[in-house]
Amino acid sequence: MYKAFYPGKTWLDTEGKRIHAHGGSVMYIEGTYYWYGENKEKTTGKDDIWHWGVRCYTSRDLYNWEDQGLIIPPEEDPASSLHPSAMMDRPHIIYNKMTGKYVCWLKIMNRDGTQSETVLTADSILGPYTKVREGLRPLNMSAGDFDLAVAPDGKAYYYFERVHSETICADLTEDYTDVTGYYSTHFPHSHPPYVREATAHFCRKGKHYLVTSGTTGYLPNPSEIAVADTWHGPYRVLGNPHPDDPSMTSWHSQISSVFKVEGKKDLYIAVADRWVPGHMDWKYENYKKVFEKMFDPDFEGEIPTKDYELDSSINTSLADYVWLPFRFDGEMGYLDWKGTWKIEDYE
Repeated sequence: MYKAFYPGKTWLDTEGKRIHAHGGSVMYIEGTYYWYGENKEKTTGKDDIWHWGVRCYTSRDLYNWEDQGLIIPPEEDPASSLHPSAMMDRPHIIYNKMTGKYVCWLKIMNRDGTQSETVLTADSILGPYTKVREGLRPLNMSAGDFDLAVAPDGKAYYYFERVHSETICADLTEDYTDVTGYYSTHFPHSHPPYVREATAHFCRKGKHYLVTSGTTGYLPNPSEIAVADTWHGPYRVLGNPHPDDPSMTSWHSQISSVFKVEGKKDLYIAVADRWVPGHMDWKYENYKKVFEKMFDPDFEGEIPTKDYELDSSINTSLADYVWLPFRFDGEMGYLDWKGTWKIEDYE
C-alpha cells in the first residue's frame, strides 16, 4: 500500500500489476478519483499492437488505484479506429450535465499521415461506450494531441494541435460530440520540434493555463506554460515550468493533463508519462537537431536518426509516470523535482 508519490518509479495497482493509463487524465466524481488512459500492456514494439483499449482505475487517496478494467475495449475489425493496430492516443472524457452523458474523444493517427478523432458516449464513466463519430476532422483540420474542458456554465472547449502548425481552441457543440465552427489560433510555429502538442488546460484564480510540450515523438523535450484571462486567450507564454532540469526534457516526461486536488487550497498535480525510462541519459539538445532537420522543408542532406529511437518500436509497455505538484510564483507555475512527496504536506 502506497502512502506517497514516487515520480518515475514503476507504479502498481492494488493487485500488484503495472498501471496502464497512459496519456491519461484524472476526474473526481462523488468522492472517488478516476484515472483513465491508453492501455499499453501489449505495446512492446515487437508487433503491430499500438494499444489495447482505454483502461480506468479508481482511488480515494490518489496513491492506491484499483483496476476497473477496459472501459473502451479494442475492436477486431481492422478498419476500426479501435483496432489494436490503429494508432489511438490520449483519451479525454468530460461530463455533459444537459445530456447526462460522458463524452470521450480519442485521437487517431491514420495510415495516410493525417489525424482524426473518434467520439464516444456513455451513461457512466466506466462505460459501456458507444461510438457516435469516427474519422472526424474538426474544422476540416488534421487534429493531433488535445484536451477538453468544461466551463461552469456548461459550455465546452477543445484545445488541439493543428498537426505541425499551431494550437487551436474550438468551441464544442451542446452535446460535446463536435465543434461549432468557432475557434481561435495560438502558438504558431513553422515545424517540429517547436510546434506545441500534448496540450493540458487548467484554471486557477480566474486565469486559464495551457501546458504544452514540443514535438519530438516519444522522446521528451522542454514543456511550456502559457496563461490567459479567457478560454480563447490571447495566451501569454510564461516559459518552461521545469527550469532546473539540466537535460531540458521536463524531467524525462511529457505532461498529459493537470488537475486540482479536492479539498486542497492550491494543489494542482501535473500528470505525465515517462515514455522511455530506459534512456535517462539522453538530453534534448542531442536530438533536437534531428527533428529540426527532419521537418525543415529547406533542409537537404542525410538526417542522422540512427542514434535515436524515433519510431513505434519503442516499448511503451514499460513506460512510467511522473506526477508532480505545481509551485506557483505569481502567475508562473513550476514543477520542481521530488523523488517522493505527499498530498498531506499541502494545505
